[in-house]
Amino acid sequence: MKLVHRDIDKGQGAVTLVPEEPEDMWHAYNLIAEGDSVKSSTIRKVQIESATGSSTSSRVRTTLTITVETIDFDTQACMLRLKGRNIEENQHVKMGAYHTLDLELNRKFSLRKVEWDSIALERIEQACDPTKSADVAAVIMQEGLAHVCLITSSMTLIRAKIDVTIPRKRKGLVQQHEKGLAKFYEQVMQAILRHVNFDVVKCVLVASPGFVRDQFFDYMLQAAVKTDNKLLLDNKTKFMLVHASSGFKHSLKEVLQDAAVMSKISDTKAASEVKALQQFYAVLQAEPAKAFYGKGHVQRANEAQAIESLLISDRLFRCDDVKQRKEYVALVDAVREAGGEVRMFSSMHLSGEQLEQLTGIAAILRFPMPELEEEEEDEAEQE
Repeated sequence: MKLVHRDIDKGQGAVTLVPEEPEDMWHAYNLIAEGDSVKSSTIRKVQIESATGSSTSSRVRTTLTITVETIDFDTQACMLRLKGRNIEENQHVKMGAYHTLDLELNRKFSLRKVEWDSIALERIEQACDPTKSADVAAVIMQEGLAHVCLITSSMTLIRAKIDVTIPRKRKGLVQQHEKGLAKFYEQVMQAILRHVNFDVVKCVLVASPGFVRDQFFDYMLQAAVKTDNKLLLDNKTKFMLVHASSGFKHSLKEVLQDAAVMSKISDTKAASEVKALQQFYAVLQAEPAKAFYGKGHVQRANEAQAIESLLISDRLFRCDDVKQRKEYVALVDAVREAGGEVRMFSSMHLSGEQLEQLTGIAAILRFPMPELEEEEEDEAEQE
């Protein structure tokens, strides 16, 4: 998503966005709510009356601003249909007349809200910052040359190019060659630490011809142990060593076509959601007093600042009831303020559908709260 203009002050204002890929339409669907005003270019059929009294109809392109009343998302065509009343003077369309705006890829639109809450602002950050969605990183290397890349669902961003001249291996000059290699590996390692956000990235591909990738990986782990670099040591399982024909960026294409790589990186965001849900089920089975679902129980756990991990479906933020949405936004903000982790599940993924079977909201607690279980039993008895 491209952010063209942003004018938000004290929770009020407007943004102008251009959806550039199918995923952006999903972000737009989650951003736009009933009651918001949206401005975009559209085609309208208008009646033109001639001097003789005969009328002809023609289609004209015009820019309209409507107050959104209904929202329809077409997943197949990646199109968003917004129906509402026109709220700005227009030579072709009367004030208050109904119109349906079709938001499409690469078509600019402006969105104005009376109140921008933290979830909506976070959604804009996520949609407009490609590094937020880049959950795969790649290091394509050969002796003396490396490219550090971030891979999103639709593009590859080259974050760093490392080019170091390494002396050739000659009789009696092996030491110079090894020094050059160590300098090169050190620079690649620093580029990874600088550009790869391990909180977001789920897999780091290290690809090279020959044994360069193995030598680099060994060097990196030894350096991490020496300097006690917990970031690299804790995330070493995320590294995957694969073959590439060269250290140039075009080799990335053959790396991503590898079946083993495809199975490893396929839908990595969804894979992490599945893992979080599995963890919830495991806790629910082993320690039921530390895992709860349903709005009432989760809110009571939040009041006690007991939530370690909150799992919530993005569908809950698309509800028509503004008061209810505010309650969920306040819950997410409170959990984060108390140091808890919030995982937003996409209702378009299988894991999101599973979470919706558990009311769309669940929590893993820091400590057991058996009183919540007792409340549930009491309620069941009363019924």
